[in-house]
Amino acid sequence: MTQRPDYDALVLGAGPVGLALAATLAHERFSVALVDRSPPASFAGASGDEDWDSRVYAVSPGSAEFLRAIGAWQRLPAERLAPVEIMDVRGDDGGAIVFSAYEQGERALAWIVEHRELCAALTESVRSAGSIEIFAPAEPASIAWRLDAAVLALADGRAVSARVAVGADGVRSWLRRAAGMTAEPRPYRQTAIVANFAVERAHRGRAFQWFLDARGVLAWLPLPGRRISIVWSAPEGLASELAALDAPALAARVEEAGQHALGGLFQIGAAVSFPLSFLRLPSVVAHRMALVGDAAHGVHPLAGQGVNLGFGDAATLARVLAAGRSLGDPGAALLLERYARKRAAPVLAMQFVTDGLSRLYEAPALKRLRNAGMRAAGAFGPVRRLLAQPALR
Repeated sequence: MTQRPDYDALVLGAGPVGLALAATLAHERFSVALVDRSPPASFAGASGDEDWDSRVYAVSPGSAEFLRAIGAWQRLPAERLAPVEIMDVRGDDGGAIVFSAYEQGERALAWIVEHRELCAALTESVRSAGSIEIFAPAEPASIAWRLDAAVLALADGRAVSARVAVGADGVRSWLRRAAGMTAEPRPYRQTAIVANFAVERAHRGRAFQWFLDARGVLAWLPLPGRRISIVWSAPEGLASELAALDAPALAARVEEAGQHALGGLFQIGAAVSFPLSFLRLPSVVAHRMALVGDAAHGVHPLAGQGVNLGFGDAATLARVLAAGRSLGDPGAALLLERYARKRAAPVLAMQFVTDGLSRLYEAPALKRLRNAGMRAAGAFGPVRRLLAQPALR
């Protein structure tokens, strides 16, 4: 006789999306096993006024509401959040478009949140959920697929079985490979340089983005006070050059590329870098398995929507499984296929926009056309509002 699975769901990966999914499933009264290679998050918060995490997220209003529903948004310290009230986007030949939260009827277009603070809040939501068991640190060794369950074998000899296994373990997902999904991320041949800076002039909630022709895309995101976080998606050669600079030299390069929009810059903490890639899968589900977040799709960071797509995956998967509770099986193929169908259109639309823009600004012959299009779109309020809506929700 087959042993009953230990849990309704197994979530592999305890980043923001995995933590949010585990908490959401627990709120829907599913039993959850959360597995991660690293020890349980023990984020202690900031240790000083200039201690700012170099990794930040632009959390949309829709994602903020999702996080509020699972009790995480309320746990974020208000003094570590910065609203994006205006998004000032500039082309490489006079094109410009400005998005306003006021025009959209929103308090903010997005909220800039540090990785450390977001994970700390989500970890508290997980710990208070009551029906989540954490296996961490735990190294996955293999996974077997029974008719009624997925059984994960851990390197220390333990085994965890669940009706459905969910991969929230990043763009190089172990679970995706273990399930035989062989699609690999396509490199953009760009590297993101990420760093924080103190600024001479107040940003007043304004974010900036410059399309820099052959130098990639540079974004400045507001942090609380006179501080910003930057993401420079640069071609590999330029990225290597930027990564080798000391703090004053990097600040000078970022200041110059950003047209001195906020006066002088002074680097806070170390810069980090990571390669950029695109990932589209034929399917994000298989027998007793689903993928969420970066394990399911990769997008260019120029729109800042990666984590929001992941939260959308988590919210949709939990909602579909809860709606299908009468089936008595959260791993039923019918429910997983329904999740895949519901997420296909929004993910494809965001990939089309971000990948298309990235390619558009790599084509010198289209320089005049793309800037003219940006100016035309920026001149009409209804067009601006229409373009902003997918990112808000």
